[in-house]
Amino acid sequence: MLLRTRLHGKQYEFPDVRVLMGKANEEKSGDRLAGLAAETAAERAAARFVLAELPLWVLREQPAVPYEQDEVTRVIQDALDPVAYAELKDWSVGQLREWLLADTTTAAQISRAADGLTAEMISAVTKLMSNLDLIYAASKVRVSAHCNNTIGLAGRLSSRNQPNHPTDSLTGIRAELYEGLAYGSGDSVIGINPVDDSYSSVARLLEMTHAVIQQWQIPTQNCVLAHVTTQMKCLAAGAPAGLLFQSLAGSQRGNDSFGISVALLDEAQRLAQRHCFTPGPNYLYFETGQGSELSADAHHGWDQLTLEARCYGLARRYRPFQVNTVVGFIGPEYLYDARQIQRAGLEDHFMGKLSGLPMGVDACYTNHARADQNAIENLAVLLTAAGCNYFMGVPMGDDSMLSYQCTSYHDTAALRQLFGLRPAPEFERWLEDLGLMHAGRLTARAGDPSFFLRR
Repeated sequence: MLLRTRLHGKQYEFPDVRVLMGKANEEKSGDRLAGLAAETAAERAAARFVLAELPLWVLREQPAVPYEQDEVTRVIQDALDPVAYAELKDWSVGQLREWLLADTTTAAQISRAADGLTAEMISAVTKLMSNLDLIYAASKVRVSAHCNNTIGLAGRLSSRNQPNHPTDSLTGIRAELYEGLAYGSGDSVIGINPVDDSYSSVARLLEMTHAVIQQWQIPTQNCVLAHVTTQMKCLAAGAPAGLLFQSLAGSQRGNDSFGISVALLDEAQRLAQRHCFTPGPNYLYFETGQGSELSADAHHGWDQLTLEARCYGLARRYRPFQVNTVVGFIGPEYLYDARQIQRAGLEDHFMGKLSGLPMGVDACYTNHARADQNAIENLAVLLTAAGCNYFMGVPMGDDSMLSYQCTSYHDTAALRQLFGLRPAPEFERWLEDLGLMHAGRLTARAGDPSFFLRR
């Protein structure tokens, strides 16, 4: 197949689909580092012209990693609905873009078509979209899930209460947790990144957060974001967990570097279904982020956007409660500045939604990236317009354990008020019963963590 075009009197030719996909991607420092990026804006435009004409069936037949070599590829390909695929396989990537953006295309139609798309197809159409395209197309699709409450419903915006502490101090974590609850944060999950990944430490954090949930009868779930094997050990021993967490990569080699496999994740899901204290049916929590495969030399020469799309193809196997891309956390080697971080956040959210996942985004940056808090707030506003399910809630937007900058407890409160959105319905009723919210707005009592110490 010839992959070439003529643009402004110059001929551009791409030797294979892998190179074409890399050249068509928006500028990313990670792709530049890997030698995959377009050299000029003209070359990028030429690659997009060629990609727009490429039939979708070509992308199915040329996955990033061959079927026989990679279990992520096998998961994605084996899950494909043959009827849905047959209906669209002869479309070009450009036709898919136009269809997704058409006013007459409904959310139900998009959900059906998604069953016939591989991750490479989803990555390809994403490369052809502007930021506004990504926002508009994603806003059409709502993906809800239920664990101990329901996230992702229309008119709702949730928040992960992330009370991390540099020493895993129970007193410090509990204080941060109460502050977040007082701002209405925690309907997504009360989720802690532990300093100490040991069984005893993780079990202790699970027990403390569960005790708070029980004491205050909070309609939410807890999670300690240790390695999934540690969480499984805790769960099997009787520790009270609401969700099980794991980071994902888009290739088998990348997941090997994380110490996980499809078989292990299958086992984790079965264990969660038997032992989580929450009713479900959605029990897993996944995090991703563009560049993780490149950092582990597990990208197989493909661009980081395509590998990210493959993460979502793997995640959908487990019908998770929530997924989020930690978009700016991996650093400027992969997403250099605010513009690249913002673009990646919109891309990832759209790809996750198109993959049928309940997507949130950790709108964040590290202190050595060319970004600031205004840039992250801009991204959060754009993602809220796109229908993002949830954001992180960190005290003052500054994570004292992970040492990165993020959205705060009060950022989600402000976004809800700005867009006329509310917390998860069960959580909203709980806030109203406590007098922290009325008619969808926080009351004068809100924002004061000592509220939970005076009762």
